[in-house]
Amino acid sequence: MIVPAAFFALFFAYPVTAIVGRGLKAEGAWQFGRIGEVLSRPDILDVLWFTTWQALASTALTLLIALPGAYVFARFDFPGKQVLRAVVTVPFVLPTVVVGTAFLALLGRGGLLDELWGVRLDTTVWAILLAHVFFNYAVVVRTVGGLWSQLDPRQEEAARVLGAGRFAAFRRVTLPALAPAVAAAALMVFLFTFTSFGVVQILGGPAYSTLEVEIYRQTAQLLDLPTAAVLTLVQFAAVGGILAVHAATVRRRERALKLVDPAQTSRRPRGAGQWALLGGVLLTALLLILLPLGVLVERSFDGPGGYGFGYYEALQSVGAGGSSTFLVPPLEAVGNSLRYALVATLIALVIGGLAAAALTRRAGRLVRGFDALLMLPLGVSAVTVGFGFLITLDKPPLDLRTSWILVPLAQALVGVPFVVRTMLPVLRAVDDRLREAAAVLGASPLRAWREVDLPLVRRAVLVAAGFAFAVSLGEFGATVFIARPDNPTLPVAVARLLGRSGELNYGQAMALSTILMLVCAVSLLLLERIRTDRSGEF
Repeated sequence: MIVPAAFFALFFAYPVTAIVGRGLKAEGAWQFGRIGEVLSRPDILDVLWFTTWQALASTALTLLIALPGAYVFARFDFPGKQVLRAVVTVPFVLPTVVVGTAFLALLGRGGLLDELWGVRLDTTVWAILLAHVFFNYAVVVRTVGGLWSQLDPRQEEAARVLGAGRFAAFRRVTLPALAPAVAAAALMVFLFTFTSFGVVQILGGPAYSTLEVEIYRQTAQLLDLPTAAVLTLVQFAAVGGILAVHAATVRRRERALKLVDPAQTSRRPRGAGQWALLGGVLLTALLLILLPLGVLVERSFDGPGGYGFGYYEALQSVGAGGSSTFLVPPLEAVGNSLRYALVATLIALVIGGLAAAALTRRAGRLVRGFDALLMLPLGVSAVTVGFGFLITLDKPPLDLRTSWILVPLAQALVGVPFVVRTMLPVLRAVDDRLREAAAVLGASPLRAWREVDLPLVRRAVLVAAGFAFAVSLGEFGATVFIARPDNPTLPVAVARLLGRSGELNYGQAMALSTILMLVCAVSLLLLERIRTDRSGEF
């Protein structure tokens, strides 16, 4: 636990505490009265209200649209199922900047709806809600569908034999078993939408602001650190409560159910109703997921002179078309992002692997508290972390403000929770008697790990690496503060291009977003192949 604890203390707790302290301290004394002052402001109350209700609305809409998909993936076998499962998961690993850009191409000025019917939905709450459903659809399908596929269908069949109708059997047998998974998925969707930044920043315009967007505005634009510090504490408290409820829900699900092999529960659709349900889910995936991504790709090729590679060619030069957005060619952001993501993945694997190994020991309250600490970067404002890096890591021996390593460190903070959550169940499933047998035969703890644990968790390590790479590649909230102008990452480059007027800047943003989407999609498809390889399934 020493290395992961030191890593989080130095690169997470220290920067966050410093930025909050700087906002709430005056002349060396804490000014807690500022909390009441900030929270009583009408504009801040509006932000808190909008953040909460849009998260609730996004969660309800996501459940309504995604639960039929969860049932289809759980119970039906059909051609292309694995490919479609990977496709609907692509939005979740996409950077939020790309999600916002895709919906801007679909719903914004000059977008598909604008061209066909003269309708624009950007700068409206509907664009935000639809983008959140797009982003979180896979959370419900994976979480609920994964459990649904392992529920024994004979229990519901027995209820129907005893006289219950189809709906009554579902309500009284299946739904109670699914409730923990539905609750866990809903809490995760609420968490992601409550802390939404890139989507609201791009689609919401000045009229809509979540806590995360307001923290960024107060910090980067208004330099109002007291307000930003108070909002960070509010977000921290809210997210802490969400994570606590989520942890309790997961524990309930793990101990309450007896599961079966998913291969025993899925079959081809039967009857017109089931085929209609499958068709509806496929149509939803087409309109909600494939259409925004397709429009994004189409806009990247649609130049002033017709379709071509003009926007992609413009990425190779500085100041194309009179733009001074970058000090280097925008295409260099691709190489920068790949290098940063690889280093961040390596850091996340080392820190997350050590943390997961420590958590397998179940050593009481200390370990449970350590487990909660690892999840905090998912809920604390990434903007706060990024700005905290700038004001804390500026003195020897840790003067890193001008160092390239600062970006991978910030990205690794977000990647570690994914590594831990991927590796921990597999490590806990390793039989302790195997390690004990290796020790009896004279193996040291390190050799026992290498000879016993590592072969069993190798695929879990690859899956964890894939998730950490995709998440690091798309990190935006912290990176927007610390990425240097001469070494931008892909999400930062896209945001900068969208922030400037002009058709060329817009087209280059679409081209860069398409490149980033393809890199993430390839990573995910490789991940899916590893996860579904029956030769070494875990």
